[in-house]
Amino acid sequence: MDFLPIFLNIKEQDCLVVGGGQIAARKIALLRKAGARVTVIAPVLCEELELLAISNDINHLQREFNETDITNQAVIIAATNKRDINESVSVAARNRGIPVNVVDNPDLCSFIMPSIIDRSPVQIAVSTGGASPVLARLLRGRLESFIPSACGRLASIVEEYRDSVKKRFSNVESRRFFWERILQGHIAELVYAGHDDEARSALNDEINRSDDDTSLVGQVFLVGAGPGDPDLLTFKALRMMQQADVVVYDRLVSEPILDMVRRDAERIYAGKERDNHAIQQEDINLLLIRLAKEGKKVLRLKGGDPFIFGRGGEEIEGLMEEGIPFQVVPAITAASGCSTYSGIPLTHRDYSQACIFVTGHLKDGTCNLNWPALAQPNQTIVFYMGLQAVNVICKELIAHDMPPSTPAALIQQGTTPQQKVYIGDLDSLPELVRLNEIKAPTLIIVGQVVQLHEKLNWYKGGNKIPVN
Repeated sequence: MDFLPIFLNIKEQDCLVVGGGQIAARKIALLRKAGARVTVIAPVLCEELELLAISNDINHLQREFNETDITNQAVIIAATNKRDINESVSVAARNRGIPVNVVDNPDLCSFIMPSIIDRSPVQIAVSTGGASPVLARLLRGRLESFIPSACGRLASIVEEYRDSVKKRFSNVESRRFFWERILQGHIAELVYAGHDDEARSALNDEINRSDDDTSLVGQVFLVGAGPGDPDLLTFKALRMMQQADVVVYDRLVSEPILDMVRRDAERIYAGKERDNHAIQQEDINLLLIRLAKEGKKVLRLKGGDPFIFGRGGEEIEGLMEEGIPFQVVPAITAASGCSTYSGIPLTHRDYSQACIFVTGHLKDGTCNLNWPALAQPNQTIVFYMGLQAVNVICKELIAHDMPPSTPAALIQQGTTPQQKVYIGDLDSLPELVRLNEIKAPTLIIVGQVVQLHEKLNWYKGGNKIPVN
């Protein structure tokens, strides 16, 4: 470790900046934001600093730097374009034991100005030790996307109740368990959603009814994993995935997405294939309840969106009946993801003014669907889990006056590098499935919009396979 990461309290402290350009202005802005009294030494100031000097927000000494300018400042920053002056500032500051930063000269620094994520009072500093400030900024950008903007408000609310929690819980372990549950549960989510008063009320209720017994009911996160590409996960989904003690996941959850779950979380496979269910749905419902009652944070990770042919409603019904806290995180459903990655818009004003999502699961050997309503012009039909029923689907649509030449597409493993797009029509689709031995997960799209694939096919991670 080349530098010791620390946070300095410089409120109402004297700080010195040598240099009057734009770079100096950026550093001065940070010092002033931290509450420092700033003196600037420079023959000339940029317009931004000139305005601050006129309004007495900074003290300006209009001359060159002299070693006697260094007295007992809290922090000194050299931001000139002259190496000899910067070196003089660095040497003089070090001789007096004052922290000094020389912009873009890490060899002259006793501390580095990091790239900062400011969610005050929460602050995160990212530094490469001066090796690559651009890399530090890129890393900060990635972290920014994972940290809710309301995180600082959450910290402030927690601070309001720290003393109350200390009085309520007699030992450190109980307090730690309590705060972990609060900061990773529905109260934190209330703050992130902007409901601060509701969060305070709920937190106060939790404090009053909790005790030192840490054997409390856990919670369940019902999270949509999307169609396969991990970049399509929501920020909230990633937060839930990093909090879980145990993950119950489906067959359609891709391996790259599973790799983003907390490393030490227990994994339970609950995948379902046709006539081969690892765990029956009723048993999955009971499993979620049992794990939550053991005090665990349970991640129920489902391919696609949990409320679109994902049986999410069935699973939360049981949780509600048992009084178990839960959250539902929606995701990009397969219809949206697969159509987009295959260049097939679900709606288009020239071809389709409606879109219908349909499950193609067979019931007693037939598809129990409203075929007259489906076989309408100017609409797109998306069949989930329709591969086994493709013969029935095409036959019934044609029987209900949809032209056999209606364009149709099969999208296998959509949004992933293994994606394959098979283009045909209602007449050729069953044979296309047979000849290519197409396997699940495959989505079927029927409608005139399919012909736009040839023109709009932008995703190069998969293959397009036209019918012969």
